[in-house]
Amino acid sequence: MTEINIDELTEAELIDLNHRIVERLRFLSQMRAHGKMLEFKIGDRVTFQPEGRLPVTGMLVRYNRKTVTVITDEGQHWNVSPSLLRRKEASPGNADLGKANLIPLKRK
Repeated sequence: MTEINIDELTEAELIDLNHRIVERLRFLSQMRAHGKMLEFKIGDRVTFQPEGRLPVTGMLVRYNRKTVTVITDEGQHWNVSPSLLRRKEASPGNADLGKANLIPLKRK
């Protein structure tokens, strides 16, 4: 790794270095968020707990740039960081399954 003596840099060089560092940190943050997104797929039942509120359960419906969109069982739309999500485990006789908006299709 190359050592940089910032005491020898001009103001313009320091500003450029700062911009490059900030951009790199944003990129790394986006890559972590993307990696967490890949742990979930559209249609997954998820839960998360907003600060100061009860846990919220819903269905993941969309990937955004930094967040995912979850539609709650009550019909609310939330954009949530994937790092806050937990997979909602389906258990036999789970009451949540009855809340899903599923329509059985007839086969021909």
